[in-house]
Amino acid sequence: MRAWYFAERPEGEPTLDSFELRETERPTPRGGELLVRVRYLSVDPYMRGRMRDSESYAAPWDVGDVLRGHVVGEVVESEHDGYEAGDFVTGRGTWAEYSVLDGDGHDTTPVNPAVADLPAYLGILGMPGRTAYFGLLDVGDPQAGDTVVVSGAAGAVGSTVGQIAALNGCRVVGFAGTDEKTAWLTDDLGFDAAINYETTDDYGAALDDAAPGGVDVYFDNVGGPITDAVFTKLNLDARVAVCGQIAHYNDEQVPTGPRKLPLLIASRAKVEGLLVGDYAPRFDVARERLERWVSAGAIAHRETVVDGLENAPDAFLGLFSGDNVGKQVVRVSE
Repeated sequence: MRAWYFAERPEGEPTLDSFELRETERPTPRGGELLVRVRYLSVDPYMRGRMRDSESYAAPWDVGDVLRGHVVGEVVESEHDGYEAGDFVTGRGTWAEYSVLDGDGHDTTPVNPAVADLPAYLGILGMPGRTAYFGLLDVGDPQAGDTVVVSGAAGAVGSTVGQIAALNGCRVVGFAGTDEKTAWLTDDLGFDAAINYETTDDYGAALDDAAPGGVDVYFDNVGGPITDAVFTKLNLDARVAVCGQIAHYNDEQVPTGPRKLPLLIASRAKVEGLLVGDYAPRFDVARERLERWVSAGAIAHRETVVDGLENAPDAFLGLFSGDNVGKQVVRVSE
């Protein structure tokens, strides 16, 4: 079978030199494990951090390791009593044609193709959906009438955050990088306003128009100048959920930028980082509620599908140039 391996640590923005496609033996599941034929695999911004030779919230990859991430596929062999050959599952696997999953892992769950197509289980019904659910509802604590601003709003997490905020009676404003994306947010997902950060010179003025009452909840996927601008618009007792900082993931030295912490004194805003793994005991709650919303048509989703395992590195690199609308996934097999 074919599998992707980590070839070298990048400096700055990764290139294809960091990836090596190899022929290798198909793995064999042991007790409690599943061998899955991968249909789709996920590429995610957090993986850039695993390319660094330093500890973060996710352990770094060693050069020579097989690349890892979430997959969805069909069970070929099962050494777990809860699954059998032919079942569809999702969980933490590898960038490969076949992957071994831990049948007891928090991320390993059955897939119901009657609810949504398989790629959705890597997006709105997978890790990104859970991140949006817990990050907004637990950290952001939105109240009806609040204004919620989301950066990276056309991505897998941000697009879900905005829709859940709307379901909770909030005014929702999203930042995205193209007119196509901003139109998707307002026309299809129910955002009240969207700002194209590539064509906007003054983020503060754009926020004054889109969020004239200020910002009660900020869900930050990006960092950088957008976050600097939002901090100047925070209302009293605002909540900031820091989910990602993709604007800085390829920086060798993170720029200091304007000092915004004094703004939190007057607003008494709370800023909290979040890791979805902390909510693992409640993953089933989030999945069941998200499945109900998707089944009822209350929340929409979109996946950008790149065909072929051989193109997985290109799909990953495309995250940093904004190629994807919604969740970026790779179709490995039919």
